[in-house]
Amino acid sequence: MTAADIITALALPPGSRVDQRVPKKLLVEHGAPTAADKRQINDGIEELLWVAALKPTTIGVPEYRDANREVLEIAVLSLALRPEAKANRLMELIHRAIPYSVFLVTEQANAVTLSLASKRLAQNEAGRVVLDDAPITCLLDARRQPAADSLAGLSLAAQPRVHLLALYNGWIACLEALLAAKITGKLEPAFDPAAQEARRQALADHARLQRDIAALRGQAEKEKQVNRRVDLNLEIKRLEAELGKTKQEL
Repeated sequence: MTAADIITALALPPGSRVDQRVPKKLLVEHGAPTAADKRQINDGIEELLWVAALKPTTIGVPEYRDANREVLEIAVLSLALRPEAKANRLMELIHRAIPYSVFLVTEQANAVTLSLASKRLAQNEAGRVVLDDAPITCLLDARRQPAADSLAGLSLAAQPRVHLLALYNGWIACLEALLAAKITGKLEPAFDPAAQEARRQALADHARLQRDIAALRGQAEKEKQVNRRVDLNLEIKRLEAELGKTKQEL
């Protein structure tokens, strides 16, 4: 399974295709706030390809505007990274640099990562968009072929067509379903907005609890006082019980 497989699964109409390379110089000028980021772009990126531009004139889905958000176009990008590249940072830089909503497919070594990021209009700078939060990412093993239904769920035709924001949120829900499936072993799309929000919260809680458990285990391994180590292990068991509950909520 490769980035090309994911792009194929999206089933994008030919009229939306761009298939143009994005020069690294452009990213360095518009998407690198620090010298370290500039080095990461130059040294870590093999190629960034603008695959398609999804807008009303290319896919027949209306744009979206309100006081906080504008989704006038969705950019589908394919990113190839060198093995030593810091993938998470580079993906975030690309989401920040591109002024549109972005469906980013990243390939690095034996892994393919899908990432999306919700954006809003900046409050203090007219015409500028900013990320609501860190991009949502889903890492897939490139050595495995995912189940056909998981790829079918990503197709453009399977997403809401009310407007471009609804379409993009449909893809976000697909990624969250894939993330939940990595934990539960079952791919169960959530179509209801309330169910999607509940899953989103459960995913956040699950990730937080995993981080907390890992930190406590590290402390327990280093702790020399027996009583303190017992307390830490009891706290780990409590958090593991909470982790089991969040898994059921996914």
